[in-house]
Parts: sequence; C-alpha cells; structure tokens
Amino acid sequence: MKQSAHVLAAVATGLAVIAATAWLHAGDAPVVVTQKNRTFAPTDVTVKVGGTLQLKNDDDVTHNAFSTSKGNEFNSKAQAPGEIATVTFKAAGQVEIHCAFHPKMTMTVTVK
Repeated sequence: MKQSAHVLAAVATGLAVIAATAWLHAGDAPVVVTQKNRTFAPTDVTVKVGGTLQLKNDDDVTHNAFSTSKGNEFNSKAQAPGEIATVTFKAAGQVEIHCAFHPKMTMTVTVK
C-alpha cells in the first residue's frame, strides 16, 4: 500500500508541474501590432519563440501581411478592415514582414 501512495504522489506532482507550465505559457500575452494609415505600428517588436503576434487591421483598406523569413513563413491573406490575423513564431531570428498590397509597409520581428 505504501508503494502505491508514493506512485500517486509522484503522479500528482507531475500533473501539478504540467499544469503550472501550461498556465505560465498561457500567461504570455500576444504582441499586438496595428495596421493604420498603410503603416504597421510599432514597426519593430520582440517575441519569444512560440509567441504570437496579432496583426489588427485598424485601417479603412484591406491588407495582406506576409513573411518569407526562413522558419517563420506566413501569409495572412486578404485582411479586411477590423480583422485580426494571428501569427505564431517557431524559430529564433529576424522576421521581415511586408504587406502584399502596400509595398512600403514593412516591419521587423525579433524572435528570441
């Protein structure tokens, strides 16, 4: 009986560690970038590996944010005014983001 109590205690401890880790990770708020006046704001942000970026279209025109940076490629597709695109970054490094519709719209994400 003693041995099964030790096993149960070990399992409970393991579950507590998993729950605490999930809670800590869930507490990482996404970085929010707005798209307004055909500009990203801010234009330089830092995100952790596994972290997310929300691209909020606060403009009166459609945008299409994308990146071809190795390991963090994405394409938000046509993003109408009011829509939010969420991107998760998988690899450390510099990520250059552009708008397919507005070539002067650029920003940089540093993923650490």
